Amino acid sequence: MRSAGNRLLILVCELRRLRSTQGQDLIEYALLAGFVAVAGGALIPWGATGPMSTIFSKLNGYLVQLGGA
Repeated sequence: MRSAGNRLLILVCELRRLRSTQGQDLIEYALLAGFVAVAGGALIPWGATGPMSTIFSKLNGYLVQLGGA
């Protein structure tokens, strides 16, 4: 049978272990979100080059008509 001192020591050790890994999941989610953002940014030019070019060309035409650019 364990004494009260040993049980307290085990409890303190477990609490320290839990406290030291508390922010780990937040860091993992941040890294995952960063990876998704970079991967999405890398894939956008191939899928949206045509439509984005059309939008900017039309916007440039409107600005020229209004006397800008």
